[in-house]
Amino acid sequence: MRAVLMAGGSGTRLRPLTCDLPKPMVPILNRPIAEHIINLLKRHGITEIIVTLHYLPDIFREYFQDGSDLDVRITYAVEEDFPLGTAGCIKNVEEWLDETFLVISGDSITDFDLTAAIKFHYQKQSKATLVLTRVPNPIEFGSVIVDSHQKIVRFLEKPSASEIFSDTINTGIYILEPDVLKHLSRNHESDFSKDLFPLLLEQEEPLYGYIAEGYWCDIGHLDTYREAHYAALHGKVKLDFSYQLISPGLWIGKNTLIDDRAKIFPPVLIGDNCRIGARATIESGTVIGDNVTIGVEADLKRPIIWNGVIIGDESHLYACTIARGVRIDRRARIFEGVAIGSLSTVGEESQVNSLVRVWPSKHIESGAILNLDLIWGQTAHRNLFGQRGVSGLANIDITPEFAVKLGAAYGSTLPPGTQVSVSRDQRSISRMVTRSFISGLMSVGINVQNLEATPIPVARSVVPTLGVVGGVHVRIDPDRPDRCAIEFFDEKGINLSKSREKKIEGSYFKEDLRRVQIDEIGDVFYPSQTLEIYRNCFEKHLNLEAIRYSNAKIVVDYAYSVSGAILPQLLNKFGCEAMVLNASLTQAVITDEGRESLLVQLGRVVEAISATFGAQITANGEQLVLVDEAGGLIRGESLTALMVEAVLAAHPRSAVVVPVRASGAIEQIARRHDGQVIRTKCNPTALMETCRTHGNVVLGGSGDMGFIFPDLHPGFDAMFCIAKLIELLAIQERSLADLRVESLPRIYHKCLTVRCPWTVKGSLMRYVVEQHAPGTLELIDGVKVHDRACESWILLLPDASEPLVHLIADSPSRDWVDRSLRDYRQLIQEFIARDRGIEEMAEFESQVTV
Repeated sequence: MRAVLMAGGSGTRLRPLTCDLPKPMVPILNRPIAEHIINLLKRHGITEIIVTLHYLPDIFREYFQDGSDLDVRITYAVEEDFPLGTAGCIKNVEEWLDETFLVISGDSITDFDLTAAIKFHYQKQSKATLVLTRVPNPIEFGSVIVDSHQKIVRFLEKPSASEIFSDTINTGIYILEPDVLKHLSRNHESDFSKDLFPLLLEQEEPLYGYIAEGYWCDIGHLDTYREAHYAALHGKVKLDFSYQLISPGLWIGKNTLIDDRAKIFPPVLIGDNCRIGARATIESGTVIGDNVTIGVEADLKRPIIWNGVIIGDESHLYACTIARGVRIDRRARIFEGVAIGSLSTVGEESQVNSLVRVWPSKHIESGAILNLDLIWGQTAHRNLFGQRGVSGLANIDITPEFAVKLGAAYGSTLPPGTQVSVSRDQRSISRMVTRSFISGLMSVGINVQNLEATPIPVARSVVPTLGVVGGVHVRIDPDRPDRCAIEFFDEKGINLSKSREKKIEGSYFKEDLRRVQIDEIGDVFYPSQTLEIYRNCFEKHLNLEAIRYSNAKIVVDYAYSVSGAILPQLLNKFGCEAMVLNASLTQAVITDEGRESLLVQLGRVVEAISATFGAQITANGEQLVLVDEAGGLIRGESLTALMVEAVLAAHPRSAVVVPVRASGAIEQIARRHDGQVIRTKCNPTALMETCRTHGNVVLGGSGDMGFIFPDLHPGFDAMFCIAKLIELLAIQERSLADLRVESLPRIYHKCLTVRCPWTVKGSLMRYVVEQHAPGTLELIDGVKVHDRACESWILLLPDASEPLVHLIADSPSRDWVDRSLRDYRQLIQEFIARDRGIEEMAEFESQVTV
């Protein structure tokens, strides 16, 4: 007798284990499900096997080949175009089935007596015999009723709860006569339970059910997958073990070394070439694949671990499934029901909570707490907040369901009944996320002042007038056009402090979310005159006479992400001529290359119409790039220096606030005007806080982040910056080109970025500090090393959100900059190589001359 093994299933309910593996190849006791089925067939004298394949067929064929290693002969039939169903795939191999044959599914584990079932089939002279079994809950299977002669009288595939009429179910094992296939069409999708068997019943063909004794388990989802292992270890199902039985309930493979101090509580299976560390605890029900390393004091409570997994010291695994090649770093905790896909990494001291699924090749950062499935994004971060609030890939990391939970977490940190303002840019992704976020706020009893599509400078400026305890702004991330950012600020419009951010993170990760009664659910209000409030504040802090006197002609490029028409209206009101470019909104992402081409266009227009200058506004009204009257671009460090020169020339003996990485040209300009330079950490919150707390500050920020005018409001504001620059140029009777060419010192400023693992950053910074005299160091953010003899410095700045270290060198000498970057890059690479054995380093380089 031949058997047909149906092995085409993709196993969607076993995701993520079957993302890169067909379901019949998923291992049970370190061997594929299909291998256990073939062994069962062989035990009952069936050695000619036809295998039907569809999903990832090459993996099956490469493993089993022609079947000779298992003493069987395998023939393959591949459904190339589309799956044909359980019966359709058998119809397509009809020419190989000229006598009674057995059909068996490739996704179940059983030890049924197939010989007895075949004998029953012949005795009843049946056309089709279904192998049946009895289960407590038949909802997920086809229910069957047989009469006293075991002839099938009723059949229903996967009934609902109200339709259940029997606890006897179809196991997917059939014994068939070849002529039943005449009822099926070739290359047509059809199913035994839905099509063929009901037809045979209708035509009163002899259709019998053999009720089998023994174990049967459909590997339909992750719970039953683990349960099949536990059943095999406890002897509830007869399966072949590939390893030697060392003692009752303990199977250990070849070349496996177990430390004498490890504790093992049978039944346990451990594969070949494994290493079990000292004081590791392996409890009953654990299955460990081949080539697995278990660290010192690791605690394993019934996990299913596939081949090639590395488990770090003091890690804890509870009734989870870990696919091949996964690395779990020290002190990680993985809870019950978790499934981690192949080649993923679980960082040090991270935690994956119950029932979470992690798709293949994902990375969970050190210290992260994962409560939701990680499917689309690449990384689970240990912190929600980065440099600019919460950000992630749009509609992948930042999804509606994520925003609802984040809104509830934020609202749970506030008293019920309080008010929060919510605003956004004009992108559809921001509208979607904002609506979800508002739902989360309302669910915990927070009222919302919905500013809708509003530039973030306007939102910050009106927050103090709304009686709210804080604000939220949703927009495309200024640094990554494929990412969405959710920014939080307090009642004054300043970004939240780290302590407030940590409180929200705690509420989110611990799921400590408040729930209110129906009559306490928050409401949404739509305040009016927000733009009028901003206009009044805008005008109050400008010398309007100077602006009207200037007769300036300004070209404003919105780069297809318009921040509102308020700026051209104001400039026209002040007697200036404003030409607007690319103001129509497009939902398409504007790439860096696209933005550069728009800047070229802006420069040509400015030069062609003899404009005073041009400006490209980005980041929802926070950031800008300038173009002088000759079409020359001014941005980055050049823009920082130019703004400091213009503002301090008008306000001598005042203070400016810049990030620690800003060029040393700032100090030279400040000395020229008896000014003071205050340097801060390289994040927006630090700049805002410092501008607020230090007196006599007239300007803060940088060309990369935007500029703060503390008297106006606490945030960055590109629109006010343009108006202020018109005023200053008119009063000082200078042009941008004059400022750029005549007033700015010549300093070389260069940045280089080097890959650095998270776990090495701290020790690297300590090492650099120890290598230099205290008088040469500045530790505001990262480590800045001064060479005061030549007024030069180099800054080593760990990236806040990526495994990177930025090197920024600044000097009047180009040679000093290049030499310092080369030397410190080599220092970092050698340190990492000693610490982690990493030899190849990826680097990125950019340069700007001020």
